[in-house]
Formats: sequence, C-alpha cells, structure tokens
Amino acid sequence: MPIKNSFAEMQEEITGWRRHLHKNPELMFDVHETAAFVEARLKEFGVDEITTGIGRTGLVAVIKGRQDSKGRVVGLRADMDALPIHEATGLDYASEVEGKMHACGHDGHTAMLLGAAKYLAETRNFDGTAVMIFQPAEEGGGGGKEMCNDGMMERWGIQEVYGLHNAPGLPVGQFAIRPGALLASADEFEITVTGKGGHAAAPHEAVDTTLVAAQIVVSLQSIVARNVNPLHRVVVTVGTFETDSVASNIIAHQVRMKGTVRALDAENRELAKERILRIAKDTASAFGATAVMDWQDGYPPTVNHETETVYAAEAARVVAGDVDDNVDPIMPAEDFAFMLEERPGAYIFLGNGDSAQCHHPAYNFDDDAIPAGCSWFAEMVERRMALD
Repeated sequence: MPIKNSFAEMQEEITGWRRHLHKNPELMFDVHETAAFVEARLKEFGVDEITTGIGRTGLVAVIKGRQDSKGRVVGLRADMDALPIHEATGLDYASEVEGKMHACGHDGHTAMLLGAAKYLAETRNFDGTAVMIFQPAEEGGGGGKEMCNDGMMERWGIQEVYGLHNAPGLPVGQFAIRPGALLASADEFEITVTGKGGHAAAPHEAVDTTLVAAQIVVSLQSIVARNVNPLHRVVVTVGTFETDSVASNIIAHQVRMKGTVRALDAENRELAKERILRIAKDTASAFGATAVMDWQDGYPPTVNHETETVYAAEAARVVAGDVDDNVDPIMPAEDFAFMLEERPGAYIFLGNGDSAQCHHPAYNFDDDAIPAGCSWFAEMVERRMALD
C-alpha cells in the first residue's frame, strides 16, 4: 500500500508541529522547550511511558502493541536540535531566534516521528513494543552517544533501531539507502607550528612558521592522493589557518590550523590520523620548527547492518514504490552511528526535493515529505512486529 491514509489526513496537523518547531529552534543539548513540546504531544497521544532526561535532554516514549507474544522491541529515532545559522528563507514561520535555525530538517524529523507515534498509539497494530527516541545534540554534541551511555538500549531492551534523514536533491517522498557505510566519520584536528618570529626583512634570522604551515597544508593533500586506496573515500580539509603575526612585516612565531577528516571505514580513519601527525612533525622538523597535533575523535562512520537495511528498504517500497537501495555514500557525518554500533539497524534518506542543501541559510524542510516519512516509521514497526 502507498502512503497511509491516516498521515495524509494528519498532514496539516503535523505540518503545524513542524513549523512551530521551526520558529523556535534550540541548539545542542539546550532543547528544553523542544523536548517539552514533544512530551506534551506524546501525553496527548496516550503513549504508555515517557522518560525525559536521557542523554541530558533526550526523551524516550514507549508504545505497546496489541500483543507482546514475541517480546520484540524496535526503536525509532529523530533528532531535535537546530544550527547556529541566521535564517535567510523569508518564510512566515522563519526562526524567531536570532542566529539559530533548523537548517538541517530536524524539525521535520521530530514532527514525523511524532506523527508516527500518534498513529501507533491509536492503532497499536503490532506485536511488541515501539520505542520512540527523541535525541538532542546531533549537530556536533554527540547526543546519540550520550543517550547510549545512559543505558538507553539496555533499559528499554531495544533490539533494532532505525532512523531517517531528509535528502535535498532526491525527489520528495522518495527513499534511498545502502548496506554498509552510508555516511562518514568526522574527526577534528588542530596543528600548532612553532618556529622563531622575526622581521620580514630578515627571514634568515627567523624560522618562518607561515611557510612551514603552508607546506604542511599542501602535503596533507597527499594523504588522499597517495596513501589511500583510490577506490576508497577519505576527505582531509584544513578549515582555518591563523598566525600570531599582526602586521605584514612580521614573521609569525606560531601558526595554528584546524581541520577535519572524513572516512567511511575505521582503517582509513586511523591511517589519516597517523599520516597527518607524521607529515606535520616531519615537515616542521625539516624547516627547523616544531609541530604538535591535538586530535579529537568525532562521530564514527554510519554503517547500516545488511539484514536491517533490507527491512528498511522493504518498508520504503511499501510506502513509495521504487527505492534506490544502493545509493552512493556521502561524506557528512551523523551520530546515529553510535546507536548502530550498539544495536543492528539502518538509516535511510527521504527526499526533500529541489531545496537548498542542509546547513544552508536558505534551507527548508519540505512538508510534502511528511506523509512518506511518517508512513515509513509506522511501517517499520508494523512489519518488524507484525501481528500473527
């Protein structure tokens, strides 16, 4: 069957929730008002259990099916946080909070999971327990990891976990997925190069850290070009470059650069880390300078489990017909990865049409995608915990 009729009928209501969230964005773990809004809706739906404060400000709701003969528990996850971006959409429901906006569609994800929760609480047409996971701090805070560290999987006995993300460029309401790595890891590094400052007119009396650091930036590109298997995907990007010089006639004593590394597997993730450190130290040493690196592990790759990917694609076909089940992986990261490290499951893309890309100030979630997203969430529960 296609879109569930219930969600077509509920679309206006769910759109209202989404636009309310869009007007009132919150960042990272500071999603108190968003979580309160979600909790209020869930209470109206009559779910069986609501627990707040998981992963600091996350929320978990439980909906029991008509039967529980098999003892199966399926988790569904949505993220709640926004981004520190000034909105430039001009919409009548644009962000009312200066410098904050839902530029990644988490307002849509949350609204769709709420819609699915309402439907599942009303129908309970499944054998088992559905766990609704509303997560804070996906945008860099690791809220998914925090919820797992709070024992979420064990506390609610979650056996499988599923999530989705909107995808600009994919037709509205269409789905795309793949087994294995779907999104990359995201680690950060900071390299500090120290030399000997001096006068620009006497470079022979100094150790020019700007020159050294520039050589490091160029050499880092050899990691992908010459160390990584050409059939694999790795990104090494230096995003900031700052000297302690304040004038054009001063040779800087110290330079700091920051960057990010993206990889689709653990082996290349470790390779990139080792090579960045070696290139920085050896290049600096060759010029008579020193380099130290501070490395921050970020999100691991988002790796879909093979069997659960099949389940997710089957549910998507019920909703949308044709599904791209071998979509190319992409290099952004997603902290649903932590949940997939804890339990088998899958992450799927839902088309957002010809919109601006995520994290762009003109981005907006397409409300026409709501029925498909809600239907997929509900279909996952009803298919994985089907009544006999």
